[in-house]
Amino acid sequence: MKKKKSGVVILVFVVLLIANLSDGQTIRLKDIAKFRGARDNQLFGVGLVVGLNGTGDSTVVPSTLAANMLKNFGMNFSASELKSKNSAIVMVTADIPPFYKEGMRLDVTVSSLGDAKSLSGGVLLQTPLYGADGKVYAVAQGPLSIGGEDVGQTVNLQKRHQLVAYIPQGAIVEKEIPMEIVSDNSITLMLNRPDFTTAARAAQAINTKFESPLAKAVDAASIKVKIPKVFEDDIITFLAIVEEIEIVPDAPAKIVVNERTGTIVFGGKIEIQNCVISYGNFNVSIKSTGDNTVESLVNALKASGATPQDIIAILQALRQSGALQVELIVM
Repeated sequence: MKKKKSGVVILVFVVLLIANLSDGQTIRLKDIAKFRGARDNQLFGVGLVVGLNGTGDSTVVPSTLAANMLKNFGMNFSASELKSKNSAIVMVTADIPPFYKEGMRLDVTVSSLGDAKSLSGGVLLQTPLYGADGKVYAVAQGPLSIGGEDVGQTVNLQKRHQLVAYIPQGAIVEKEIPMEIVSDNSITLMLNRPDFTTAARAAQAINTKFESPLAKAVDAASIKVKIPKVFEDDIITFLAIVEEIEIVPDAPAKIVVNERTGTIVFGGKIEIQNCVISYGNFNVSIKSTGDNTVESLVNALKASGATPQDIIAILQALRQSGALQVELIVM
């Protein structure tokens, strides 16, 4: 690599002699797949937040809800008598993971439904949370947390959003959602990122582990696995063994660039064909008898003083010329 100066012009000539990419890293099936039937479920409910310091809803809706709740305690008040800006009607949402039992706790998000100015300092009253089937699976209650800092008092911190709050561990599970992961004496692994190569490798790794043709890739997303007779009475141990099997997942060659921030993210076996490109003060020549990689190109350009914008422009030019045969996503 040589640099020649002529006046204020700096000419950078980059010659890359690049080796092949090393083998990919092994990853547990547990980290890239899940068992079919074992999934999160969304819960929601409508509740009432009280204790606000005059920043609640200006409408009569929260007061009506509060009056109805007080009737359960034998207290009869009209909505007009309870009307104030110290309460707000809210939507309460939560995700319940698979196999959560009665008594376990969930984090909840509380969002204003009316014209409240802020939920800061409020307390959510007992709110049933429903599943998509209309049944109650959890009950939420507790003090709201807005988080963040007041920009007026602290600099360089993001202004907190006053109309969405959180209650860590604010809901108690009242009913377990039924989960069925075994069907016809088989289980199905679902890849988080569907890929034919990864699915085939997963099936092969499972068969190698158990020394039997138990697994078969059904499509790019799912691998069906038969349960061996020895594990028919101990499904959990079988699932644990399958989760710990390691494979090298495949990934499509892709480059993602953010021109505003200068961020470049790339993965997969991204190769560059032999070529010569001139950009500004940079002349880049890529020559090799083997495969050329984007990683080596980016590292060489950075070492030569190229800015992220320079690198992005060069990658875009390589893609347009056909020397870089990958998907280039510009954000």
